[in-house]
Amino acid sequence: MPRIAGIDVPNDKQVWVALTYIHGIGPHLSKQILKEAQINDTIKAKELTDDELSRISGILDRNYVVEGQLRRQVGQNIARLKEIACYRGLRHRRGLPVRGQSTQSNARTRKGPRKTVAGKKGVKEMRG
Repeated sequence: MPRIAGIDVPNDKQVWVALTYIHGIGPHLSKQILKEAQINDTIKAKELTDDELSRISGILDRNYVVEGQLRRQVGQNIARLKEIACYRGLRHRRGLPVRGQSTQSNARTRKGPRKTVAGKKGVKEMRG
């Protein structure tokens, strides 16, 4: 398994797909990196030479924020929003959707499983 940016990328996938296993690199960016490194993007990851691996690593180090550094940066950005108590920070703090999504019927991913609250008794039951 070739190791790029501290991640073991899968051997049997095409290089452009294998690069997407690195946090912060998607399909488009992966193809751009390979174009800059002058590597054919359809070859398998196990066929990469040491020279090609070092070219990809060099490009990533110079031009892109990936993996641990990116995760740290995102975490710091969220912490800053929470600290200044802006609207987005409050939504992060409460575990609610941040980008304006509806929460009345959806947002179960952010809110977690339903917490059932006992309902009121019906009007007919109260008379009897």
